[in-house]
Amino acid sequence: MLKSLSTSLITRGILAVIVGIIALAWPSVTVLALVILFAIYAFTASGLQVMQAFSSAKGWPVLGHLLLGLVDLAAGIIALAWPGPTALVLVLVVGVWAIIAGLVEFSAAFGPGEPAGTRAMLILGGLITIAFGVVLCARPGIGAVTLALLFGLFSLIAGISMLVQGIELRRTSKTLHPGAQKRPRPRPNPTTSVVHLT
Repeated sequence: MLKSLSTSLITRGILAVIVGIIALAWPSVTVLALVILFAIYAFTASGLQVMQAFSSAKGWPVLGHLLLGLVDLAAGIIALAWPGPTALVLVLVVGVWAIIAGLVEFSAAFGPGEPAGTRAMLILGGLITIAFGVVLCARPGIGAVTLALLFGLFSLIAGISMLVQGIELRRTSKTLHPGAQKRPRPRPNPTTSVVHLT
């Protein structure tokens, strides 16, 4: 389970870093291009959250990841389905998405059986995501260029955080199960094999 969780975190982290770099490198992006970029991020994150939910053996993480997956999916659909998106609408959609996702991530930190390191990263990630959403909702008229820069910066920070979490989880998995990584294959014993020739 730890390996699938670490793989999901690393994949989401790489995706978030790529999205962040694109948003920061292309700040004069049109609103429609920003909507598509956000929707791709939201749909991919949703799929990874659902995969992570079904790889978990405990009830609370399953519920938390499913909720995050549904929030990501809904945000992506709303961003794409809204007719004639404006910068104001996109800022509000991304802001509300960030607040809800941050609250779910923050509350997931207090699930039973969470290790201290994972709990700290979930709390930190949740607070950063909530703060990002609050800033966007408090200043909805910021415009597409500022939204692209803020979204890019947020994606970079969140992506690096997920990469660190995934790598640490993978290291933890290797130290907990050192023999599970490379198991020698049993060799056939030539003395026990009997060949009958007729």
